Amino acid sequence: MALGRKGRNVDNTTHEIDPNSITKEGGQYYDAESHEEKGGRKMSRVAGVMGGESDQDSQLGVGKQLELEATNSIKYRTCSWQKTAALLFSEYICLAIMSFPYSYSVLGLVPGLIVTVVIAMSVLYTSLIVWEFCLRHPEIRDVCDVGQMLYFGWTWVWYFTAAMFLLNNTFIQGLHVLTGAKYLNTMSGGAVCTVGFSAIWAVLSFFSSLPRTFDTLSKLATLSAFFTFVSVLLAAIFAGIEAHPYGYNSPDGGKDGLMTGNPIVLVIPAAGTGFVSGMNAFLNISYTFIGQITIPSFIAEMKEPKDFPKALWAVTICEIIVFSLTASIVYVYTGTQYNTAPAFGSLGNELYKKVSFSFMIPTLIFLGVLYASVSARFVFFRIFEGTRHKGNHTVVGWATWAGILACTWIAAFIIAEVIPFFSDLLSLMSSLFDSFFGFIFWGTAYMRMRRADYGPGWLSKRGIRGISGFILNVILICIGLFMLTGGTYATCQSIVNNYKDGLVTGGPFTCASNGL
Repeated sequence: MALGRKGRNVDNTTHEIDPNSITKEGGQYYDAESHEEKGGRKMSRVAGVMGGESDQDSQLGVGKQLELEATNSIKYRTCSWQKTAALLFSEYICLAIMSFPYSYSVLGLVPGLIVTVVIAMSVLYTSLIVWEFCLRHPEIRDVCDVGQMLYFGWTWVWYFTAAMFLLNNTFIQGLHVLTGAKYLNTMSGGAVCTVGFSAIWAVLSFFSSLPRTFDTLSKLATLSAFFTFVSVLLAAIFAGIEAHPYGYNSPDGGKDGLMTGNPIVLVIPAAGTGFVSGMNAFLNISYTFIGQITIPSFIAEMKEPKDFPKALWAVTICEIIVFSLTASIVYVYTGTQYNTAPAFGSLGNELYKKVSFSFMIPTLIFLGVLYASVSARFVFFRIFEGTRHKGNHTVVGWATWAGILACTWIAAFIIAEVIPFFSDLLSLMSSLFDSFFGFIFWGTAYMRMRRADYGPGWLSKRGIRGISGFILNVILICIGLFMLTGGTYATCQSIVNNYKDGLVTGGPFTCASNGL
Protein backbone atom coordinates (compact mmCIF):
# COMPACT_ATOMS: atom_id res chain seq x y z
CA MET A 1 0.00 0.00 0.00
CA ALA A 2 1.26 3.48 -0.82
CA LEU A 3 1.54 5.57 2.31
CA GLY A 4 0.20 9.05 2.85
CA ARG A 5 2.98 11.10 4.48
CA LYS A 6 6.20 11.09 6.46
CA GLY A 7 6.91 11.89 10.08
CA ARG A 8 10.26 12.98 11.53
CA ASN A 9 12.00 11.31 14.45
CA VAL A 10 14.19 13.04 16.99
CA ASP A 11 17.30 11.69 15.26
CA ASN A 12 16.15 13.51 12.09
CA THR A 13 15.36 10.33 10.22
CA THR A 14 12.00 9.92 8.60
CA HIS A 15 9.39 7.23 8.86
CA GLU A 16 6.36 6.49 6.75
CA ILE A 17 2.96 7.17 8.25
CA ASP A 18 0.05 4.92 7.46
CA PRO A 19 -3.11 7.01 6.91
CA ASN A 20 -5.11 4.24 8.58
CA SER A 21 -3.25 4.88 11.86
CA ILE A 22 -4.91 8.28 12.28
CA THR A 23 -7.00 8.48 15.42
CA LYS A 24 -9.18 11.13 16.96
CA GLU A 25 -8.33 12.44 20.42
CA GLY A 26 -10.11 15.29 22.17
CA GLY A 27 -11.55 16.74 18.99
CA GLN A 28 -8.15 16.76 17.24
CA TYR A 29 -6.81 14.24 14.72
CA TYR A 30 -3.49 12.58 15.43
CA ASP A 31 -1.40 9.98 13.71
CA ALA A 32 -0.42 7.15 16.00
CA GLU A 33 2.99 6.77 14.32
CA SER A 34 3.99 10.41 14.83
CA HIS A 35 2.53 11.24 18.25
CA GLU A 36 4.89 12.96 20.68
CA GLU A 37 4.89 9.88 22.90
CA LYS A 38 6.92 8.19 20.15
CA GLY A 39 9.50 10.97 20.44
CA GLY A 40 8.97 12.42 16.97
CA ARG A 41 7.36 15.59 15.71
CA LYS A 42 3.60 15.34 15.48
CA MET A 43 1.76 15.78 12.17
CA SER A 44 -1.70 16.26 13.63
CA ARG A 45 -4.76 16.89 11.56
CA VAL A 46 -6.34 20.32 11.83
CA ALA A 47 -9.61 20.31 13.76
CA GLY A 48 -12.69 21.07 11.71
CA VAL A 49 -13.34 18.38 9.12
CA MET A 50 -15.19 19.44 5.98
CA GLY A 51 -18.91 19.55 6.37
CA GLY A 52 -20.71 16.38 5.52
CA GLU A 53 -17.70 14.08 5.87
CA SER A 54 -17.46 11.40 8.51
CA ASP A 55 -14.33 10.57 10.43
CA GLN A 56 -13.89 7.52 8.27
CA ASP A 57 -14.06 9.62 5.09
CA SER A 58 -11.47 12.02 6.45
CA GLN A 59 -9.02 9.14 6.89
CA LEU A 60 -9.10 8.27 3.18
CA GLY A 61 -5.35 8.04 2.59
CA VAL A 62 -3.44 7.93 -0.68
CA GLY A 63 -3.11 4.14 -0.63
CA LYS A 64 -6.84 3.70 -0.18
CA GLN A 65 -7.55 6.17 -2.99
CA LEU A 66 -5.27 4.20 -5.31
CA GLU A 67 -7.09 0.99 -4.37
CA LEU A 68 -10.51 2.51 -5.06
CA GLU A 69 -9.62 3.66 -8.58
CA ALA A 70 -7.59 0.56 -9.51
CA THR A 71 -10.43 -0.88 -11.58
CA ASN A 72 -11.40 2.42 -13.24
CA SER A 73 -10.61 3.04 -16.89
CA ILE A 74 -9.68 6.66 -16.04
CA LYS A 75 -7.19 6.87 -13.17
CA TYR A 76 -6.34 10.18 -11.51
CA ARG A 77 -3.54 9.51 -8.98
CA THR A 78 -0.95 8.82 -11.66
CA CYS A 79 1.52 11.76 -11.57
CA SER A 80 5.15 11.34 -10.57
CA TRP A 81 7.02 14.32 -9.14
CA GLN A 82 8.64 14.82 -12.55
CA LYS A 83 5.22 15.13 -14.21
CA THR A 84 4.08 17.47 -11.47
CA ALA A 85 7.21 19.55 -12.07
CA ALA A 86 6.26 19.77 -15.74
CA LEU A 87 2.82 21.09 -14.77
CA LEU A 88 4.40 23.64 -12.43
CA PHE A 89 6.91 24.71 -15.09
CA SER A 90 4.10 25.30 -17.58
CA GLU A 91 2.19 27.30 -14.98
CA TYR A 92 5.08 29.55 -13.94
CA ILE A 93 7.28 29.77 -17.07
CA CYS A 94 4.60 31.63 -18.98
CA LEU A 95 3.75 34.73 -21.00
CA ALA A 96 3.52 36.89 -17.86
CA ILE A 97 7.34 36.84 -17.73
CA MET A 98 7.19 39.37 -20.54
CA SER A 99 5.46 41.87 -18.25
CA PHE A 100 8.54 42.02 -15.98
CA PRO A 101 10.43 44.63 -18.09
CA TYR A 102 7.42 46.94 -17.67
CA SER A 103 7.47 46.36 -13.90
CA TYR A 104 11.22 47.05 -13.74
CA SER A 105 10.72 50.28 -15.69
CA VAL A 106 8.34 51.49 -12.96
CA LEU A 107 10.09 50.09 -9.87
CA GLY A 108 13.65 50.55 -11.10
CA LEU A 109 16.09 47.76 -11.91
CA VAL A 110 17.42 47.10 -8.39
CA PRO A 111 14.07 47.22 -6.53
CA GLY A 112 12.57 45.11 -9.34
CA LEU A 113 15.19 42.40 -8.85
CA ILE A 114 14.75 42.50 -5.07
CA VAL A 115 10.96 42.19 -5.37
CA THR A 116 11.44 39.26 -7.78
CA VAL A 117 13.63 37.29 -5.36
CA VAL A 118 11.58 38.14 -2.24
CA ILE A 119 8.28 37.10 -3.84
CA ALA A 120 9.86 33.90 -5.21
CA MET A 121 11.08 32.89 -1.75
CA SER A 122 7.78 33.78 -0.06
CA VAL A 123 5.92 31.66 -2.62
CA LEU A 124 8.36 28.78 -2.03
CA TYR A 125 7.76 29.03 1.72
CA THR A 126 3.97 29.21 1.46
CA SER A 127 3.91 26.40 -1.10
CA LEU A 128 5.69 24.15 1.39
CA ILE A 129 2.97 25.06 3.91
CA VAL A 130 0.35 24.01 1.34
CA TRP A 131 2.20 20.73 0.81
CA GLU A 132 2.40 20.02 4.55
CA PHE A 133 -1.32 20.71 4.93
CA CYS A 134 -2.13 18.33 2.07
CA LEU A 135 0.02 15.59 3.64
CA ARG A 136 -2.01 15.86 6.82
CA HIS A 137 -5.25 15.68 4.83
CA PRO A 138 -4.81 13.35 1.84
CA GLU A 139 -8.56 13.52 1.17
CA ILE A 140 -8.18 17.15 -0.02
CA ARG A 141 -9.09 17.56 -3.69
CA ASP A 142 -8.53 21.28 -4.26
CA VAL A 143 -7.97 24.63 -2.57
CA CYS A 144 -11.69 24.94 -1.72
CA ASP A 145 -11.41 21.97 0.63
CA VAL A 146 -8.40 23.65 2.21
CA GLY A 147 -10.29 26.92 2.70
CA GLN A 148 -13.15 25.24 4.52
CA MET A 149 -10.79 23.26 6.77
CA LEU A 150 -8.80 26.35 7.67
CA TYR A 151 -11.89 28.22 8.77
CA PHE A 152 -13.44 25.61 11.07
CA GLY A 153 -15.53 23.74 8.49
CA TRP A 154 -17.82 26.71 7.81
CA THR A 155 -19.87 25.99 4.69
CA TRP A 156 -19.97 29.61 3.54
CA VAL A 157 -16.15 29.65 3.40
CA TRP A 158 -16.22 26.74 0.98
CA TYR A 159 -18.63 28.58 -1.32
CA PHE A 160 -16.64 31.82 -1.04
CA THR A 161 -13.41 30.00 -1.85
CA ALA A 162 -15.08 28.14 -4.71
CA ALA A 163 -16.28 31.41 -6.24
CA MET A 164 -12.76 32.93 -6.03
CA PHE A 165 -11.22 29.71 -7.31
CA LEU A 166 -13.41 29.57 -10.42
CA LEU A 167 -13.15 33.31 -11.08
CA ASN A 168 -9.36 33.23 -10.79
CA ASN A 169 -9.06 30.35 -13.21
CA THR A 170 -11.54 31.87 -15.67
CA PHE A 171 -9.73 35.24 -15.58
CA ILE A 172 -6.50 33.43 -16.47
CA GLN A 173 -8.29 31.72 -19.35
CA GLY A 174 -9.54 35.15 -20.42
CA LEU A 175 -6.00 36.51 -20.33
CA HIS A 176 -4.93 33.80 -22.77
CA VAL A 177 -7.89 34.45 -25.05
CA LEU A 178 -6.89 38.13 -25.09
CA THR A 179 -3.25 37.34 -25.80
CA GLY A 180 -4.17 34.74 -28.43
CA ALA A 181 -6.12 37.42 -30.31
CA LYS A 182 -3.16 39.78 -29.86
CA TYR A 183 -0.85 37.17 -31.42
CA LEU A 184 -3.15 36.53 -34.38
CA ASN A 185 -3.51 40.27 -35.00
CA THR A 186 0.27 40.70 -34.82
CA MET A 187 0.91 37.92 -37.32
CA SER A 188 -1.85 38.89 -39.75
CA GLY A 189 -1.75 42.66 -39.48
CA GLY A 190 -5.32 42.73 -38.17
CA ALA A 191 -6.82 40.68 -40.98
CA VAL A 192 -9.88 39.66 -38.93
CA CYS A 193 -11.99 41.53 -36.36
CA THR A 194 -10.39 41.15 -32.90
CA VAL A 195 -13.61 39.68 -31.51
CA GLY A 196 -13.40 37.02 -34.21
CA PHE A 197 -9.79 36.20 -33.37
CA SER A 198 -10.73 35.93 -29.68
CA ALA A 199 -13.54 33.53 -30.52
CA ILE A 200 -11.23 31.42 -32.69
CA TRP A 201 -8.69 31.18 -29.87
CA ALA A 202 -11.36 30.26 -27.32
CA VAL A 203 -12.67 27.44 -29.53
CA LEU A 204 -9.13 26.12 -30.16
CA SER A 205 -8.45 26.18 -26.42
CA PHE A 206 -11.72 24.39 -25.65
CA PHE A 207 -10.78 21.39 -27.79
CA SER A 208 -7.28 21.34 -26.28
CA SER A 209 -8.85 21.17 -22.78
CA LEU A 210 -10.70 17.90 -23.31
CA PRO A 211 -8.12 15.45 -21.76
CA ARG A 212 -9.36 14.57 -18.27
CA THR A 213 -6.18 13.73 -16.31
CA PHE A 214 -3.09 15.72 -15.38
CA ASP A 215 -0.98 12.75 -16.43
CA THR A 216 -2.01 13.40 -20.03
CA LEU A 217 -1.64 17.17 -19.73
CA SER A 218 1.86 16.85 -18.23
CA LYS A 219 3.22 15.75 -21.60
CA LEU A 220 1.86 18.92 -23.21
CA ALA A 221 3.13 20.94 -20.25
CA THR A 222 6.72 19.90 -20.95
CA LEU A 223 6.51 21.22 -24.50
CA SER A 224 4.82 24.39 -23.30
CA ALA A 225 7.55 25.20 -20.77
CA PHE A 226 10.33 24.44 -23.27
CA PHE A 227 8.92 26.66 -26.01
CA THR A 228 8.26 29.46 -23.53
CA PHE A 229 11.90 29.34 -22.46
CA VAL A 230 12.97 29.54 -26.11
CA SER A 231 10.57 32.44 -26.69
CA VAL A 232 11.83 34.61 -23.83
CA LEU A 233 15.44 33.70 -24.62
CA LEU A 234 14.99 34.84 -28.21
CA ALA A 235 13.27 38.04 -27.09
CA ALA A 236 16.22 38.88 -24.81
CA ILE A 237 18.76 38.08 -27.55
CA PHE A 238 16.87 40.06 -30.18
CA ALA A 239 16.51 43.05 -27.84
CA GLY A 240 20.28 43.00 -27.38
CA ILE A 241 21.35 42.66 -31.02
CA GLU A 242 18.88 44.98 -32.77
CA ALA A 243 19.99 48.58 -33.38
CA HIS A 244 17.05 50.26 -31.68
CA PRO A 245 13.77 49.28 -29.96
CA TYR A 246 10.38 49.90 -31.52
CA GLY A 247 9.47 53.60 -31.66
CA TYR A 248 13.06 54.88 -31.42
CA ASN A 249 13.21 58.51 -32.68
CA SER A 250 9.70 58.15 -34.06
CA PRO A 251 7.04 60.81 -33.42
CA ASP A 252 4.58 58.11 -32.36
CA GLY A 253 7.09 56.02 -30.41
CA GLY A 254 7.88 55.95 -26.72
CA LYS A 255 5.57 56.83 -23.85
CA ASP A 256 5.13 59.23 -20.97
CA GLY A 257 6.40 62.11 -23.08
CA LEU A 258 9.82 60.46 -23.63
CA MET A 259 9.60 60.12 -27.40
CA THR A 260 13.21 60.08 -28.60
CA GLY A 261 16.75 59.15 -27.63
CA ASN A 262 18.49 56.10 -26.27
CA PRO A 263 16.69 53.80 -23.82
CA ILE A 264 16.55 55.23 -20.30
CA VAL A 265 17.33 52.64 -17.62
CA LEU A 266 16.36 53.50 -14.04
CA VAL A 267 18.28 51.89 -11.18
CA ILE A 268 15.69 53.17 -8.69
CA PRO A 269 12.13 54.45 -9.31
CA ALA A 270 11.80 57.80 -11.05
CA ALA A 271 10.97 60.78 -8.85
CA GLY A 272 7.22 61.20 -8.60
CA THR A 273 6.35 57.55 -9.29
CA GLY A 274 2.78 57.22 -8.02
CA PHE A 275 1.13 54.57 -5.87
CA VAL A 276 -1.12 53.34 -8.70
CA SER A 277 1.72 52.65 -11.16
CA GLY A 278 4.04 51.25 -8.47
CA MET A 279 1.37 48.91 -7.10
CA ASN A 280 0.48 47.67 -10.59
CA ALA A 281 4.14 46.90 -11.26
CA PHE A 282 4.38 44.94 -8.00
CA LEU A 283 1.16 43.05 -8.76
CA ASN A 284 2.41 42.12 -12.24
CA ILE A 285 5.44 40.42 -10.68
CA SER A 286 3.35 38.82 -7.93
CA TYR A 287 0.88 37.34 -10.40
CA THR A 288 3.59 35.46 -12.27
CA PHE A 289 4.94 33.77 -9.15
CA ILE A 290 1.79 33.08 -7.16
CA GLY A 291 0.28 29.79 -8.27
CA GLN A 292 -0.51 28.01 -5.00
CA ILE A 293 -4.17 27.83 -6.03
CA THR A 294 -3.43 24.76 -8.18
CA ILE A 295 -1.04 22.98 -5.81
CA PRO A 296 -3.70 21.03 -3.84
CA SER A 297 -5.19 19.87 -7.15
CA PHE A 298 -1.77 18.72 -8.39
CA ILE A 299 -0.90 16.93 -5.14
CA ALA A 300 -4.31 15.21 -5.22
CA GLU A 301 -3.20 13.43 -8.42
CA MET A 302 0.33 12.47 -7.31
CA LYS A 303 1.22 8.86 -6.61
CA GLU A 304 3.71 9.99 -3.93
CA PRO A 305 2.71 13.40 -2.51
CA LYS A 306 5.78 13.40 -0.24
CA ASP A 307 7.92 14.02 -3.35
CA PHE A 308 6.27 17.33 -4.19
CA PRO A 309 9.12 19.55 -2.79
CA LYS A 310 11.47 18.14 -5.44
CA ALA A 311 9.27 19.62 -8.15
CA LEU A 312 8.83 22.85 -6.20
CA TRP A 313 12.53 23.51 -5.65
CA ALA A 314 13.39 22.78 -9.28
CA VAL A 315 10.79 25.24 -10.52
CA THR A 316 11.69 27.99 -8.02
CA ILE A 317 15.39 27.96 -8.91
CA CYS A 318 14.61 28.15 -12.62
CA GLU A 319 12.04 30.91 -12.03
CA ILE A 320 14.48 33.21 -10.28
CA ILE A 321 17.15 32.74 -12.94
CA VAL A 322 14.89 33.03 -16.01
CA PHE A 323 12.69 35.84 -14.71
CA SER A 324 15.54 38.02 -13.45
CA LEU A 325 17.80 37.63 -16.47
CA THR A 326 15.07 38.00 -19.10
CA ALA A 327 13.49 41.03 -17.46
CA SER A 328 16.82 42.78 -16.84
CA ILE A 329 18.19 42.23 -20.35
CA VAL A 330 15.02 43.26 -22.15
CA TYR A 331 14.57 46.31 -19.89
CA VAL A 332 18.16 47.49 -20.34
CA TYR A 333 17.80 47.41 -24.14
CA THR A 334 14.26 48.83 -24.37
CA GLY A 335 14.39 51.26 -21.48
CA THR A 336 11.67 53.09 -19.65
CA GLN A 337 10.21 54.82 -22.69
CA TYR A 338 9.99 51.95 -25.22
CA ASN A 339 8.94 48.86 -23.27
CA THR A 340 5.50 47.30 -23.64
CA ALA A 341 3.53 44.56 -21.86
CA PRO A 342 4.07 41.93 -23.14
CA ALA A 343 7.61 42.96 -24.07
CA PHE A 344 7.55 41.48 -27.58
CA GLY A 345 6.05 44.78 -28.71
CA SER A 346 9.29 46.54 -27.71
CA LEU A 347 11.25 44.82 -30.47
CA GLY A 348 11.86 47.17 -33.39
CA ASN A 349 12.60 44.47 -35.94
CA GLU A 350 9.29 43.06 -37.18
CA LEU A 351 10.78 39.65 -37.96
CA TYR A 352 12.36 39.40 -34.50
CA LYS A 353 9.04 40.26 -32.90
CA LYS A 354 7.07 37.67 -34.85
CA VAL A 355 9.62 34.87 -34.44
CA SER A 356 10.01 35.26 -30.67
CA PHE A 357 6.26 35.73 -30.13
CA SER A 358 5.47 32.62 -32.23
CA PHE A 359 7.43 30.34 -29.89
CA MET A 360 4.96 31.37 -27.19
CA ILE A 361 2.03 29.67 -29.00
CA PRO A 362 2.10 26.41 -26.98
CA THR A 363 1.95 28.38 -23.72
CA LEU A 364 -0.74 30.73 -25.00
CA ILE A 365 -2.87 27.65 -25.53
CA PHE A 366 -1.74 25.31 -22.78
CA LEU A 367 -1.78 27.50 -19.68
CA GLY A 368 -5.40 28.51 -20.30
CA VAL A 369 -6.11 24.82 -20.90
CA LEU A 370 -4.49 23.86 -17.58
CA TYR A 371 -6.66 26.26 -15.58
CA ALA A 372 -9.77 25.24 -17.52
CA SER A 373 -9.01 21.63 -16.62
CA VAL A 374 -8.54 22.49 -12.94
CA SER A 375 -11.91 24.28 -12.90
CA ALA A 376 -13.69 21.54 -14.81
CA ARG A 377 -12.48 18.73 -12.54
CA PHE A 378 -13.51 20.81 -9.49
CA VAL A 379 -17.12 20.90 -10.76
CA PHE A 380 -17.08 17.46 -12.39
CA PHE A 381 -15.84 15.59 -9.31
CA ARG A 382 -18.57 17.10 -7.16
CA ILE A 383 -21.27 16.18 -9.63
CA PHE A 384 -20.15 12.58 -10.16
CA GLU A 385 -18.32 11.66 -6.94
CA GLY A 386 -19.09 8.02 -6.14
CA THR A 387 -20.57 7.26 -9.57
CA ARG A 388 -19.20 5.31 -12.51
CA HIS A 389 -19.13 8.46 -14.65
CA LYS A 390 -16.16 9.87 -12.71
CA GLY A 391 -13.67 7.10 -13.48
CA ASN A 392 -15.00 5.55 -16.69
CA HIS A 393 -15.74 6.50 -20.28
CA THR A 394 -19.48 7.21 -20.37
CA VAL A 395 -21.53 9.43 -22.66
CA VAL A 396 -22.95 11.31 -19.66
CA GLY A 397 -19.51 11.81 -18.17
CA TRP A 398 -17.87 13.11 -21.34
CA ALA A 399 -20.85 15.29 -22.29
CA THR A 400 -20.83 16.90 -18.84
CA TRP A 401 -17.06 17.39 -18.94
CA ALA A 402 -17.30 19.10 -22.34
CA GLY A 403 -20.24 21.22 -21.19
CA ILE A 404 -18.38 22.48 -18.12
CA LEU A 405 -15.36 23.37 -20.24
CA ALA A 406 -17.55 25.18 -22.77
CA CYS A 407 -19.04 27.34 -20.01
CA THR A 408 -15.60 28.33 -18.71
CA TRP A 409 -14.33 29.29 -22.18
CA ILE A 410 -17.42 31.34 -22.98
CA ALA A 411 -16.92 33.24 -19.72
CA ALA A 412 -13.21 33.66 -20.53
CA PHE A 413 -14.07 35.08 -23.95
CA ILE A 414 -16.38 37.67 -22.34
CA ILE A 415 -13.72 38.67 -19.80
CA ALA A 416 -11.13 39.09 -22.57
CA GLU A 417 -13.44 41.44 -24.44
CA VAL A 418 -14.50 43.51 -21.43
CA ILE A 419 -10.95 44.07 -20.04
CA PRO A 420 -8.85 44.27 -23.24
CA PHE A 421 -5.48 45.31 -21.76
CA PHE A 422 -2.77 42.97 -20.62
CA SER A 423 -0.97 44.52 -17.62
CA ASP A 424 -4.13 45.74 -15.85
CA LEU A 425 -5.79 42.34 -16.25
CA LEU A 426 -2.74 40.72 -14.62
CA SER A 427 -2.89 43.24 -11.77
CA LEU A 428 -6.62 42.79 -11.22
CA MET A 429 -6.27 39.01 -10.92
CA SER A 430 -3.32 39.40 -8.57
CA SER A 431 -5.05 41.81 -6.19
CA LEU A 432 -8.41 40.02 -6.06
CA PHE A 433 -7.28 36.39 -5.89
CA ASP A 434 -3.56 36.10 -5.18
CA SER A 435 -4.05 38.04 -1.95
CA PHE A 436 -5.97 35.03 -0.59
CA PHE A 437 -4.39 32.13 -2.47
CA GLY A 438 -0.84 33.49 -2.23
CA PHE A 439 -0.68 34.82 1.33
CA ILE A 440 -3.75 34.97 3.61
CA PHE A 441 -4.72 31.28 3.41
CA TRP A 442 -1.22 29.95 4.05
CA GLY A 443 -0.39 32.25 6.96
CA THR A 444 -3.58 30.96 8.55
CA ALA A 445 -2.71 27.35 7.65
CA TYR A 446 0.67 27.62 9.39
CA MET A 447 -0.92 28.79 12.64
CA ARG A 448 -3.65 26.17 12.58
CA MET A 449 -1.17 23.35 11.97
CA ARG A 450 1.16 24.47 14.75
CA ARG A 451 -1.76 24.76 17.17
CA ALA A 452 -2.88 21.25 16.18
CA ASP A 453 0.64 19.92 16.83
CA TYR A 454 1.47 21.72 20.07
CA GLY A 455 -1.87 22.81 21.53
CA PRO A 456 -3.19 26.25 22.58
CA GLY A 457 0.19 27.34 23.99
CA TRP A 458 2.17 26.51 20.87
CA LEU A 459 3.87 29.93 20.78
CA SER A 460 5.50 29.54 24.18
CA LYS A 461 6.20 25.81 23.76
CA ARG A 462 8.27 26.38 20.61
CA GLY A 463 10.23 29.32 22.03
CA ILE A 464 11.93 31.67 19.56
CA ARG A 465 11.09 29.37 16.67
CA GLY A 466 7.39 29.63 17.44
CA ILE A 467 7.47 33.40 17.90
CA SER A 468 9.47 34.03 14.69
CA GLY A 469 7.18 31.71 12.72
CA PHE A 470 4.13 33.50 14.09
CA ILE A 471 5.52 36.95 13.19
CA LEU A 472 6.50 35.83 9.68
CA ASN A 473 3.07 34.43 8.94
CA VAL A 474 1.28 37.48 10.37
CA ILE A 475 3.38 39.55 7.94
CA LEU A 476 2.28 37.27 5.08
CA ILE A 477 -1.38 37.74 6.03
CA CYS A 478 -0.88 41.53 6.19
CA ILE A 479 0.73 41.52 2.74
CA GLY A 480 -2.29 39.66 1.40
CA LEU A 481 -4.70 42.14 2.98
CA PHE A 482 -2.70 45.06 1.55
CA MET A 483 -2.82 43.50 -1.92
CA LEU A 484 -6.56 42.95 -1.61
CA THR A 485 -7.34 46.54 -0.56
CA GLY A 486 -4.63 48.80 -1.95
CA GLY A 487 -3.98 46.57 -4.93
CA THR A 488 -7.60 46.42 -6.05
CA TYR A 489 -7.93 50.19 -5.68
CA ALA A 490 -4.75 50.82 -7.70
CA THR A 491 -5.79 48.43 -10.47
CA CYS A 492 -9.30 49.85 -10.81
CA GLN A 493 -7.89 53.38 -10.89
CA SER A 494 -5.40 52.32 -13.58
CA ILE A 495 -8.20 50.88 -15.70
CA VAL A 496 -10.17 54.13 -15.35
CA ASN A 497 -7.05 56.15 -16.25
CA ASN A 498 -6.36 54.01 -19.32
CA TYR A 499 -9.85 54.62 -20.69
CA LYS A 500 -9.71 58.31 -19.76
CA ASP A 501 -6.32 58.84 -21.42
CA GLY A 502 -7.31 56.94 -24.55
CA LEU A 503 -4.69 54.23 -24.05
CA VAL A 504 -7.14 51.39 -24.72
CA THR A 505 -7.42 50.35 -28.34
CA GLY A 506 -11.09 50.41 -29.29
CA GLY A 507 -13.23 49.25 -26.38
CA PRO A 508 -15.17 46.22 -25.14
CA PHE A 509 -16.02 43.78 -27.97
CA THR A 510 -14.04 45.86 -30.44
CA CYS A 511 -12.96 45.01 -33.98
CA ALA A 512 -9.92 47.27 -33.70
CA SER A 513 -6.61 45.39 -33.87
CA ASN A 514 -4.79 44.84 -30.57
CA GLY A 515 -1.66 43.53 -32.29
CA LEU A 516 1.81 44.48 -31.07
